[in-house]
Amino acid sequence: MTTPRKIQKAFLAIEQSEGVGARVRRSIGSAALRHFSPFLMLDHFSVSPGAGFPDHPHRGIETVTYLLQGSADHEDFAGNKGTIEEGDLQFMTAGRGIVHSEMPRPNKEGDAAVGMQLWVDLPEKLKSVEPRYRDLRAKETPTISVDDDKVVIKIISGQSHGTDSVRDLAYTPVWIFDVTIKPGGKVTQELPDGWNAFAYTLAGSTSFGREDHTTVGQYHNVVFEPNGDSVVAEVAKEASESARFFLVAGLPLDQKVVQYGPFVLTSQEGIYQAMMDYQTNSNGFERAKGWRSEIGKSMVH
Repeated sequence: MTTPRKIQKAFLAIEQSEGVGARVRRSIGSAALRHFSPFLMLDHFSVSPGAGFPDHPHRGIETVTYLLQGSADHEDFAGNKGTIEEGDLQFMTAGRGIVHSEMPRPNKEGDAAVGMQLWVDLPEKLKSVEPRYRDLRAKETPTISVDDDKVVIKIISGQSHGTDSVRDLAYTPVWIFDVTIKPGGKVTQELPDGWNAFAYTLAGSTSFGREDHTTVGQYHNVVFEPNGDSVVAEVAKEASESARFFLVAGLPLDQKVVQYGPFVLTSQEGIYQAMMDYQTNSNGFERAKGWRSEIGKSMVH
């Protein structure tokens, strides 16, 4: 018998503007939850063609981008470029420094690219690693059904009901699941004890907890207590629709978080150095000098 985690808090992610013309619902990284180690930010984004996130730098973090709808292009100053489609993921390690652009791919219908982007802190000793990308295509991601097919779990990272994810894609240990529960369905997802964990509700209403149920609607971040080794979730039989949520757990890092926009280090001196390096195109930002992404040039001004 597992020990279910209790809810520490649940709050609505308020929509706001970000980038150039993009809309995001930010939960982690907002006033409601500034940092939740190792997680620094969680955005549920919607980016229409003509909007996006043109050329910008990062240092000291990893990002996980999961596309729920549409397609998006990325390009960086090292010549890396590519496209992720619905259901695909991209893990990017900024490490010592990267400048890149993230833009929705234009389409005839003018539909927005919709997805999740999670910022994960890097351990201090890995903040100066070389940048890297790992893409995980939808067809590569294991998907299982439990509770007589009333629950479907996409295993992006980690383990669920005896099935492992394809591989570890981030330096900082994280488990990530995309869970859909039909009316009358119930699931117990085991998580490593002591890891910080949250669920972001994408659709429907989900009840969390084994005995004291808390029902949470769409667009909420549900933060769990660290004690316990599982999360229990269910949807009422009489519900009119299925529920879907993004469940994430990560190993907390015992280090200070000092953040200035896209730079995340462990000291104020590290932030000053990052700003200086970016401004002078040095110590990891050499290739930023004179670089402009092709996809960023298509921005509507």
